[in-house]
Amino acid sequence: MHDILVLYYSQHGSTQALAQAIAHGIESVPGAQARLRTVPKVATVTQIATPPVPDAGAPYVELADLKECIGLALGSPTRFGNMAAPMKYFLDGTAALWMQGALAGKPAAVFTSTTTMHGGQESTLLSMMLPLLHHGMLLVGIPYTEAELTNTVSGGTPYGASHVSGSNSSTQLTDAERKLAFALGKRLASTALKLAVSTESRT
Repeated sequence: MHDILVLYYSQHGSTQALAQAIAHGIESVPGAQARLRTVPKVATVTQIATPPVPDAGAPYVELADLKECIGLALGSPTRFGNMAAPMKYFLDGTAALWMQGALAGKPAAVFTSTTTMHGGQESTLLSMMLPLLHHGMLLVGIPYTEAELTNTVSGGTPYGASHVSGSNSSTQLTDAERKLAFALGKRLASTALKLAVSTESRT
């Protein structure tokens, strides 16, 4: 089995729900399994630091997770049209992997959740792509061969899976959002396995 890392930050559960749908898509591909990981909140001088192990949900990510997995799905809620600070803080600490070229050639996908329909989903997805491009990763999106991409009246973009959570973050994933997240996970896993087999055959 090959692991695909599903790395996300979720404050109210919406991005986590997308991560789980993507994980189901990954695990629908024989030979692939999802490794769910999260990042801690960023502590300021006036806050107590996050405990080393989360009380519930996915464990905190380590750099080894990025090295060991053959692909990456990266998710964050939107903060003023950009990824959330905890995810950016973690990515800023991956310079050692960049210097090693540890992620070069691996496929990656991105996903996000916003409170409102026009809350910056696409700009957030694009912001998460930038560090992945610097790492030499190969970006995987959602093609328009997925019918829900044309028909959705909620989340879902060709840049990656997305969800409109509502003002109190209580809105569940719509059927279209869930199917698109599943499709993204499946496409990422299929691509990652093909690339891994190709790499193994050359070594």
